[in-house]
Amino acid sequence: MCRFALLCFVLCSTLSAAERPNILFAIADDWGVHAGAYGTPWVKTPAFDRIAKEGVLFTHAYTPVAKCAPSRAIVLTGRHAWQNEEAGNHMAFFPAKLKSWPEVLMENGWHMGITGKGWGPGIANDESGKPRQITGKPFNKHKANPPASGVTNHDYAANFTDFLDSTPKDQPWCFWYGSLEPHRGYEFQSGVNKGGKKLTDIPKVPDYWPDDEIVRHDMLDYAFEVEHTDNHLAGMIAELEKRGLLDNTLIIVTSDHGMPFPRCKGYAYEDSNHVPLAIRFPAGMKKVGRVVDDFVNFTDIAPTILDYAGIAESKSGMQPITGKSWRAILESEKSGRILPERDHTLIGKERTDVGRPHDWGYPIRGIITARHLYLKNYEPTRWPAGNPETGYLDTDGSPTKTLILERGRKDRADKFWQMNFGMRPAQEFYDLSVDPHAVHNLADESIHQKTIAALRERMESELKAQHDPRMAGKGQIFDEYPATNGAGFYEKYMRGEKVNAGWVSPTDFEKEPVKP
Repeated sequence: MCRFALLCFVLCSTLSAAERPNILFAIADDWGVHAGAYGTPWVKTPAFDRIAKEGVLFTHAYTPVAKCAPSRAIVLTGRHAWQNEEAGNHMAFFPAKLKSWPEVLMENGWHMGITGKGWGPGIANDESGKPRQITGKPFNKHKANPPASGVTNHDYAANFTDFLDSTPKDQPWCFWYGSLEPHRGYEFQSGVNKGGKKLTDIPKVPDYWPDDEIVRHDMLDYAFEVEHTDNHLAGMIAELEKRGLLDNTLIIVTSDHGMPFPRCKGYAYEDSNHVPLAIRFPAGMKKVGRVVDDFVNFTDIAPTILDYAGIAESKSGMQPITGKSWRAILESEKSGRILPERDHTLIGKERTDVGRPHDWGYPIRGIITARHLYLKNYEPTRWPAGNPETGYLDTDGSPTKTLILERGRKDRADKFWQMNFGMRPAQEFYDLSVDPHAVHNLADESIHQKTIAALRERMESELKAQHDPRMAGKGQIFDEYPATNGAGFYEKYMRGEKVNAGWVSPTDFEKEPVKP
């Protein structure tokens, strides 16, 4: 350990338990807001529900970008995607100048480990080209028999135990539990056949999908994998209890974005960016079991962790952080809205996959409040889910996707095809109080123009303060950043070259031209 890190470790060690807890950060891959604590009857999550009951449950937590790599880069840097240069895209290069909070913890004497998925897909090297451990040292040696063919063989809970066994005595630790579930693919009908679920467990299918047995099975298969993630979280909680570490461990449980279904993952709607979030830390909380309605987002995670680690942002060596620590919320005794200024959040996207000409993205900026969602689509002549001829690559392959595409081939006016894969106007505006699934675009109605103008002005004012290149007319920079995987996919496919598209079904590729 270098002299500087040793000094920081000694200083951190002098803090009280409530000021410097150990940290367990759990982030699932593609889990929407579906949990018992949120009233979802078809997903059983006793571990997450316990964290909520013994801590704080957030009802308005969001990732600013609903795709793995850019969302996780926001988590790591505390900066919006449009502030993270290349890392604002999917399949990207993580800039060497962007330091992550796990790297900061390690520099300050923390034992930092990870099991499963950290940041990615993409490449994160230092200035010399050497790979970085931007989410900690991997602990992945323990394997288990997966309960279904779509589930990985990672024994996350056993790897956590391995990590704890390796932690030096009296050294603070932080562990990143990166479940690869419920990322696709799924074993079809595993929810019913192996999870004991029934199609009737789902009271309502979202308004943007047809209510079909195929869709319901797909949703229950997703639920089965969410429950797998929760089972391993339960194992980690039990291990902390066994060691007497539970009450002095700050536990943060969330997901990187919404479920891997059409109009969710890779899009910019309520169900795309809304994520589960529960936090437990009794040693530092005045009142537990609270439900908080403040709007929080992933830029807040880095400052929160640095805050509780006793590391000043100004001393971290990170690029300026945009988010704010959740300490005031976590240590409050109130429920509902705690900080009045937390009444909205910004969302958006750039390139969330390849498959369009030149690897271009579908740029969006948006603002969401408790009642309204406003979206600005900067390139409405592009296909929002990716080009039809290359399989709509912004949307993972699934039985639900296949069903909707088949409906669209029979009738391009089919409302479900239009909502999930059709072209979008330059502006979208939804009243979530009466349209929670955001399917009725009210942007052209005169009665809403003042509200739309106010939301857009507020959004753009904040984006300008954050130095978003799009606000300076330089948004094309995001299209110019190279992809680390699948570069030139569209051009190669159109030339007849063999290209890898393992995340979609071969039937997703349209054989006949589709008119915008």
